[in-house]
Amino acid sequence: MSIEVITRKAGSFVHRVQVASFEELLVDVPTVVGGEDSAPDPHDYFDLSLGACKSITVLMYARRKGLPLASIVTTVDRDDSDERRAGENAEYRLSVSMHFQAEDGAELDEATRQRLLEISERCPIHRLMTSTRVSVTSREISPE
Repeated sequence: MSIEVITRKAGSFVHRVQVASFEELLVDVPTVVGGEDSAPDPHDYFDLSLGACKSITVLMYARRKGLPLASIVTTVDRDDSDERRAGENAEYRLSVSMHFQAEDGAELDEATRQRLLEISERCPIHRLMTSTRVSVTSREISPE
């Protein structure tokens, strides 16, 4: 898969992101670092990928098991204070809270809710962020 990130306008930090044939996404940075704060920043996309993956993973499990799960609200809170000021050993801390709503407004029992939380830790993005060695190679390409 290839994702294209293109500067939207000269002199701006706003970028347009194209993923396959989906509608474009925008990326910006906060005004405190010179951006326009007009779109989520790269850290936001990193965090939201975790929240979305956890929700989808739990929903897939619930459907497969026939659980009466109607909706999931996943909140990702970030503490990047250490990551932004430190070097190689910095921490980027994410705290994920999930609320599961059963069909017809009923409550899921404690054991089921705990199991859903355990399943959420199996999402591919969670694993990628916590237990996979990621390698990034950057290179310049010639304009076409």
